[in-house]
Amino acid sequence: MTAITAPGLAGPATAARPRIGREWTLALPLAAFFAVFFVTPLLLLVAVSLYADAEMTRFGLDQYIRFFGDAFNLAVLGSTLLLGVKVTALTLLFGYPLAWLYTRSGPRMQSALILVIILPLLTSVVVRTFAWIVILGRDGIVNNLLLSLGLAETPLRLLYTEGGLVAALVQVQMPLMVLPLITTLSRLDPNLLDASAALGAGPWRGFLKVTLPLSLPGIVAGCLLTYAAAVTAFITQSLVGGGQMLFMPQYIYQQTITLHNWPFAAAISIVFMVSVLGVVMLFNLLGRASKGYVHA
Repeated sequence: MTAITAPGLAGPATAARPRIGREWTLALPLAAFFAVFFVTPLLLLVAVSLYADAEMTRFGLDQYIRFFGDAFNLAVLGSTLLLGVKVTALTLLFGYPLAWLYTRSGPRMQSALILVIILPLLTSVVVRTFAWIVILGRDGIVNNLLLSLGLAETPLRLLYTEGGLVAALVQVQMPLMVLPLITTLSRLDPNLLDASAALGAGPWRGFLKVTLPLSLPGIVAGCLLTYAAAVTAFITQSLVGGGQMLFMPQYIYQQTITLHNWPFAAAISIVFMVSVLGVVMLFNLLGRASKGYVHA
């Protein structure tokens, strides 16, 4: 007896195989690009970091032992990671109300706000940084305003300080925080707040119990982007921070360009990258937890 196969049963599975093959074929150029321009340089960086001396004559873990054995190196790493925490916290503090205001505004106001929000992205980072040098300088806008209002007798030292650097980074990285928040807040159902108000919740209680928990995915995404950008902002750290403070991007530049110690610079880069990736993974875990909380 000859077996008869229903055409409709085998058709979809058979048709899916060529489709999957085509998808992998389309992904190959991107995978090759990723391998050539990211994976290969990363492997070379790891290889250079394994040279035991600056002359690159022998291999060993001497560069990593040197880094972790010196309290100065650990202090630079810690101050860089802490800088990212400060910038991220302040960016969230100022960015959340701005994103909330955008979602509660009319079309004209939204157009004006979105222009203000994305304006830093439309300007060169060098131009933005020099603008902050003018603002924070001894004869800058802030000092002139404080002197004219009688709030200071002499010009304050704002430039080349951690406070000035944090202020500049907060403004520069603000779009990275606000845009994910706008996306999340725009998707919230306004009926939820109306329901909470009908049940007796005031504005603040409704915000803390409804709006804030539901916006956690946007908060996590914004914090992730802001933190990664803040700790690696070499130009802003160098120009606004000056030579008074040393952070990891500047330290790597110093070891590479000034001292020509490529193995130690590579080791510093690997340690810094792993540290930042650790923080990013923590944000990812928080993001997954927040999604579970939202869908609960």
